[in-house]
Amino acid sequence: MARRRVLVVEDDAAIRQGMVDVLDHEGYEVLEAADGRSGMSKALTAPIDLLLLDLVLPHRGGLEILAEVRTSRPTLPVIVITAKGAEDDRVKGLKLGADDYVVKPFSIRELVARVEAVLRRSAERPLDVTSVPLAAGVADLATREVRFDDGGRAELSEREVELLRYLVVHAGRAVSRDEILERVWRLNPRAIVETRTIDMHIARLREKLRDDPSAPTLIRTVRGKGYMVPGGDS
Repeated sequence: MARRRVLVVEDDAAIRQGMVDVLDHEGYEVLEAADGRSGMSKALTAPIDLLLLDLVLPHRGGLEILAEVRTSRPTLPVIVITAKGAEDDRVKGLKLGADDYVVKPFSIRELVARVEAVLRRSAERPLDVTSVPLAAGVADLATREVRFDDGGRAELSEREVELLRYLVVHAGRAVSRDEILERVWRLNPRAIVETRTIDMHIARLREKLRDDPSAPTLIRTVRGKGYMVPGGDS
């Protein structure tokens, strides 16, 4: 069985080496990064099963890395590492989608226990979405093409693929326009007074997916909250 891969992003050499040694001893394959720039690159591209992320880093901050990871790799488990007393950072990290946190100084047993617990929970998550089944066809996100059983086809733009993937990964809950702007468009919603771009993209996406805008079944409008792809008991 292949070893699980963990990326440790920590600028303190002694702490980083200690984490690497512990995880290696516990049977994990460990990658490491000593600053935010290399940490960002590896977090977004390396084949890893979990990210251990310090929030105070040179060059690129941990919260910035976490936001990018949640956009590009929404199912990747992340444990943030914070300093004692840095409650605001922990809260921000959890709001951005961190799965758990550890506070410096932490014990070896606590670190291993949290890693094991998060990996157990993440095993129940859906994998990153590559296709979306439709009532009479499929939306292939890898090829950016919608194919219908009657031979009909439609091409999706890159932004439409990102939007559909984000909604499907977060199926079962209403996703606000502000969240879509921040996570898919990567814009600060507080800096935008008014925009109809989300609604326009949703309308075009429904048209390409043959999702009746008067009674949509795939991308539903949740009044006052945003949009939702049904999931579970929704």
